[in-house]
Amino acid sequence: MQLNVAVWGTGGVGSHAIRAIARRPDLNLVGVWVHSPEKVGTDAGTLVGIDPIGVIATNDADEILACDLDCIVYTASGPSLDAGALPDYEQFLRDGINVVTVTSPALVYPPSFPERPRTRLQEASKTGSASLYASGIEPGFAADQFPLTLLTLSSSIRSVRVQELFTYDTYPVEFTMREVFGFGKPIDHAPIMASTGAQLMTWGPVVQVVAAGLGVELEEIRETWFQEATPRDLDTAFGPVAAGTVGAVRFETIGVVNGRDAIVIEHINRLKMDLVPEWPSAPRDGTYRVIIEGEPNLQCELLVGSASDYYESGMLATAMRIVNAIPAVVDATPGLISSLDLPLTTPRYAFD
Repeated sequence: MQLNVAVWGTGGVGSHAIRAIARRPDLNLVGVWVHSPEKVGTDAGTLVGIDPIGVIATNDADEILACDLDCIVYTASGPSLDAGALPDYEQFLRDGINVVTVTSPALVYPPSFPERPRTRLQEASKTGSASLYASGIEPGFAADQFPLTLLTLSSSIRSVRVQELFTYDTYPVEFTMREVFGFGKPIDHAPIMASTGAQLMTWGPVVQVVAAGLGVELEEIRETWFQEATPRDLDTAFGPVAAGTVGAVRFETIGVVNGRDAIVIEHINRLKMDLVPEWPSAPRDGTYRVIIEGEPNLQCELLVGSASDYYESGMLATAMRIVNAIPAVVDATPGLISSLDLPLTTPRYAFD
């Protein structure tokens, strides 16, 4: 049986989603929503660099919602994030349309989402008998299901640490790089991600997925933030970065169990690999590392793509995390769900 699917947004993740859905016989792409007026009226295949597929991009939401949709792949991005997405989710769920999304990392673990909007989404889900699932590569798989899978080998656990070791000089979204992470800002500037509670909203839910998967209660979730200057001018995909401004950031989202730092998501992000050499590093850029202290000690590295294409490969992996979940989400009991509620969402029709 084919499932009718629409893609909401044609940025990096949305473009990968369209290409993946177009090649799968179990998924039928029936609509593509775009924000930019210049994309309206263009074949979705043409927009994402493949042959025309007969689906014309539109910015008319009602036109897409008039289709007999089973699921919407929501990849819209921008500074508004949840403020723009939550009303959309509520409408889709109320209309009986399942949603898979990368836009709202705070919904990776729905019980941690703020109560008022969570209640509205739950009511909409109940009304429409539909489900919503949020994931991605990170926040998402690399910091929740990946370590939980490794932990099936554990007898006892002292700590679980997931490190993201990426350079961000190829990331083109200026608002995210400068305003959210503070790259290129004066060294004493406090970016959005350094503000109290910012990490709690983004990576706190992932920490809570791991805790829930292990059946432990968190005493608190703490945050740390460190930033260092680049000693030289840098050219990046989001613009020039002057010497003496922020060129590297390191931060932790820490779940405390039994009085100790037990579940930690740590980001070590630089604009060039040689910056701040005393911080943790990896032999190759684009690495997620899981370090488990316990019986037995475990360490595993997930390398995304190759050293030259890890950014684009990461976008593809992010898209496939939710595209591959579509059949399971459609079959799930209606509600706000996490990866703990789904079977293994392996791809279908993946072999060429």
